[in-house]
Amino acid sequence: MNETVSLFTSQTERPLPDRLRPQALSDVVGQDHLLKPEAPIGRMVSSSRLSSHILWGPPGCGKTTIARLLAQDVGLFFVAVSAVASGVADLRKVFDAAQARRETGQATLLFVDEIHRFTRSQQDVLLPYVEDGTVTLVGATTENPSFELNGALLSRCQVFVLNRLDHAAIELLLQRAEALEKRALPVTQEAREALSEMADGDGRYALVMAESLLHHDVVEPLDAQALSTFVQKRMPLYDKAQEGHYNLISALHKSLRGSDCDAALYWFSRMIAGGEDPRYIARRMLRFAAEDIGLADPQAMPFTLAAWEAYERLGSPEGELVLVEAIIYLATAPKSNASYVAHNTAKVSAARYGSLAPPKHILNAPTKLMKDQGYHVGYIYDPDTPDGFSGQNYFPDTMKREAYYKPVERGFEREIKKRLDYWSALRMKKQS
Repeated sequence: MNETVSLFTSQTERPLPDRLRPQALSDVVGQDHLLKPEAPIGRMVSSSRLSSHILWGPPGCGKTTIARLLAQDVGLFFVAVSAVASGVADLRKVFDAAQARRETGQATLLFVDEIHRFTRSQQDVLLPYVEDGTVTLVGATTENPSFELNGALLSRCQVFVLNRLDHAAIELLLQRAEALEKRALPVTQEAREALSEMADGDGRYALVMAESLLHHDVVEPLDAQALSTFVQKRMPLYDKAQEGHYNLISALHKSLRGSDCDAALYWFSRMIAGGEDPRYIARRMLRFAAEDIGLADPQAMPFTLAAWEAYERLGSPEGELVLVEAIIYLATAPKSNASYVAHNTAKVSAARYGSLAPPKHILNAPTKLMKDQGYHVGYIYDPDTPDGFSGQNYFPDTMKREAYYKPVERGFEREIKKRLDYWSALRMKKQS
């Protein structure tokens, strides 16, 4: 609901982030790509025609503030609910009040915080009221809407992506805090930059740390090391069940594929710091060894598997070192997806040709009937030939020979290619 500060409430009793809450969209930092007059939300405000939308961004980037200011600027009655604490019955009351308000000519903006927490059925309850304009819905989420919101709701809402606050935006917030409190933060310049990094893009958290510093007696300005003991660093954003989990493991995989062991180690460390199970990472590393290195380095898989097994024996944190060694090995190994491509290509052929029988000469003939049918007739035992290679056909008789595996000129596959080329030449010679 619209909230006002009581005349009897001391401004100093309110937390600093609340006292510094922007009073106009132009005061919001870090989101100019959405809020400038020529930007998408800015254009809606200029035309006084606000459509339902989803604000997707990390914590502390201004989602709630923007929703409040939109209602203020466009003249809508502001109602806020939390998807964590509200159910269908609460929503029904909101809609009944909005319909009554609509009859008097007052439109309603319904702000749903953490809208991704609503179940699919709760999201469905919103649909008719958004559709008929009873409410203009503004949802806030830290999770990817394409994963968390149903298609029907998404089709009725635009999605706007808010930025993580950068150093310049955090610095501007710190300057506003200093101006309001009429004193400078008791930190060195180096510590000030460290404070911005510790906030990890969260403006609200930056102001909470600033308030802690401003309200404590500090004799000498704190350096970066002293600051780290005075305030608590914000925990990094990472949800093992949500998009961050998949984004970071993808970043690790792509870094390994790009032979950038430093970037791979960074993403590995980010995942460990976020509480990821190292076994999950080890499993992806083993998959990478097979999929992206393959036979270019046949030792990649046993090396990675040994690292995984060593981790199981050592546990964390000591066992993480063996995974680090495996990451460095995988990143610096020659890369080839020839086996992966060969597998997929062979599957296509298997589906295309159906149930063609193998040529009879490579089939065993344990019964008289099978011998009478010509099973095993003409088979040549390769080790008995002068070259150790017969060159016989092993594809179905009615199927043309196909080449699936095409090794690259890297690592051990260079040697495999030489063997295949040698056998191919022998095959052609024997068949001519």
